[in-house]
Amino acid sequence: MSVLWIKGFHIIFMVCWFAGIFYLPRLFVYHAQTESSEVKAQLKVMERRLLYFVTPFAILTLVFGLWLIMLYGSAWLAASGWMHVKLTLVALLYAYHIYCFKLLRDFAQDRNQKSHKFYRIFNEVPVLALFAIVLLAVTKAF
Repeated sequence: MSVLWIKGFHIIFMVCWFAGIFYLPRLFVYHAQTESSEVKAQLKVMERRLLYFVTPFAILTLVFGLWLIMLYGSAWLAASGWMHVKLTLVALLYAYHIYCFKLLRDFAQDRNQKSHKFYRIFNEVPVLALFAIVLLAVTKAF
């Protein structure tokens, strides 16, 4: 498989992953705002299904990204300062994704202690990371 195919799949899986981590915290906002037990029950189902649906995309993004790094080689990686910054941001996004499982569990057990305002801010984190990651990957500058 050529580098361009691998890069294409990396981008496709990243877009699918980001669609989920953009929407999941929005569901958390609605969940934190509602008092309706029926709405809470529906949101619990939606949140769980969404997070479990996008997690394979996160894994495939990682697999194809690591494959690209291996193909480009360790000398390229060592010389690419922008990639070190990108990988740091990506690692933080995976921590964010894992933290979403904790939040999902809190909502599922009716133990959420955070406000809808927290989730509105939390919702912006992957957006900011995406801007930085894409600009780093396109400009290859830091």
